[in-house]
Amino acid sequence: MSLSNTATPIFYGQFRDAVIRGEIPVCREISMEMNRIDNLIADPRYYYDDKAVLGFVAFCEEELTLTDGSNLKLLDTFKLWAEQLFGWYYFIERSVYEPNEDGHGGHYVIKKTKKRLINKQYLIVSRGSAKSMYGSCIQGYYLTVDTSTTLQITTAPTMRQADEVMGPIRTAIARSRGRLFKFLTDGSLQNTTGNRANRMKLAATKKGIEDFLTNSLLEVRPMSVDKLQGARPKVCTVDEWLSGDVREDVIGALEQGASKLDDWLIIAMSSEGTVRNGVGDNIKMELMSILKGEYVNPHVSIWYYKLDDIQEVADPDMWMKAAPNIGKTVSYETYQLDVERAEKAPSTRNDILAKRFGIPMEGYTYYFTYEETLPHRSRDFWQMPCAMGADLSQGDDFCAFTFLFPLGREEYGVKTRCYISSDTMNKLAPATRIKYEDFMKEGSLMVFDCVALDMDQVYEDLDEFIISKEYDVRAFGYDPYNAKEFVSRWANENGPYGIEKVIQGVKTETVPLGELKRLAENRLLLFDEELMTFCMGNAITLEDTNGNRKLYKKRHEDKIDSVAALMDAYIAYKANKESFE
Repeated sequence: MSLSNTATPIFYGQFRDAVIRGEIPVCREISMEMNRIDNLIADPRYYYDDKAVLGFVAFCEEELTLTDGSNLKLLDTFKLWAEQLFGWYYFIERSVYEPNEDGHGGHYVIKKTKKRLINKQYLIVSRGSAKSMYGSCIQGYYLTVDTSTTLQITTAPTMRQADEVMGPIRTAIARSRGRLFKFLTDGSLQNTTGNRANRMKLAATKKGIEDFLTNSLLEVRPMSVDKLQGARPKVCTVDEWLSGDVREDVIGALEQGASKLDDWLIIAMSSEGTVRNGVGDNIKMELMSILKGEYVNPHVSIWYYKLDDIQEVADPDMWMKAAPNIGKTVSYETYQLDVERAEKAPSTRNDILAKRFGIPMEGYTYYFTYEETLPHRSRDFWQMPCAMGADLSQGDDFCAFTFLFPLGREEYGVKTRCYISSDTMNKLAPATRIKYEDFMKEGSLMVFDCVALDMDQVYEDLDEFIISKEYDVRAFGYDPYNAKEFVSRWANENGPYGIEKVIQGVKTETVPLGELKRLAENRLLLFDEELMTFCMGNAITLEDTNGNRKLYKKRHEDKIDSVAALMDAYIAYKANKESFE
């Protein structure tokens, strides 16, 4: 068949049929990716090449080897994922100068150039799904078959993890079971001056794995922007980019160099992470926008495996949603043992939920789930009645004000405005400073040129903001810490009515936190600012034996002040509900 703009991809077609028959359960995110592929099939601009796909499968099964030396049989998931990389193409028209046949002058002609469609593929899949082996297949193919490849990079949070991609290729070199690898490994590595035909052409060296025939190099690099910037790799595999406390955008750093080459490729593979508000969460937000169709990007492939609901942890029939290779690369028994372990040892629960089931800290340590922290569409609450909450600080924390707008039907609009000093801003780590600069651009964070915040300056700026928006503040809840002068001035200028002191602690926080959690679960807190997303994502609660909760943050740099101010606003609203009727 070869190139066609009407064909259904072989392995995706098989997968889709199995899903329709109910043989393979899939989560919402995989369903959305299937919709994207169906749109590709229906779009005449995109072409499917079955020969390229089958060629990759043949290479892997004939040439590559598992690390134990046994023959490789590609998993169905590997074929499905790789098909998106090697199966889809499009054509661009370029104006090319061609000299005339007589050698005098020339002219421009329009030529069509074939381009591979997918440049980035994201795999979020459970631990034990053989992600690294998939990376080995991709890297091995480009190292030996694609002669245009020069530099290839594999990276991970640890060098040991990154090196896992290299293992199967080294084993394949040692075994040389296929015709291509036999040819490439025939000869001596030490033969550098004799007959070139007698020299080994593919070998594991101190640099990595080198193909001397094409001058290609596959190397391991640490997962650090400093170590990845400046390189021009054509093919990159990034392992466990959601794991560990990864605060740098290493995928973006690789893309800067790779995108200067034609048909570059980045494979980002990971199990779900246990770190919130990092670069990983930002990337996931972008991926969800693509999956939902809010942002169209046909050059990205997304396979996001997870359970749809935490209740599915108790149903083995649903585990395949998060672990598509369960029963092949990891056993059901292993999963069952982990479920029992999570029940008996709560300290392991977060890691098991994330790594085995794709659930990012679903409300055990972090109070709000990832989905609950996703911003809503932008909205203005001009001239609307609201309750204001304040969590004041003159130090490193935000001096935070959050406005709560009752909208009816249990919906509440939310806006926040925070303040810090320039001294605090200047002490931030570079990655955090960039995030704060984004908050400044959206207008949710004000930075005053000072060492410590002047509360009079804060008051005046906030007052101007409220007047400019014509917010009708009918209740004001505040944490009394550092608030005496601010509250006194507010009462003098606005009257004493609706002002509520909120002494933070388990007695005052438990009920409002529970109600805010329920509202967030049902997507009834309508916020559109990334700063609120940031603070919600940092919020953790500690629960005592009586079920009482208190709001905390895990690390000093993980600000939650806008959430604390939201709780104060909610308490003030509840205490003065008659003012809103």
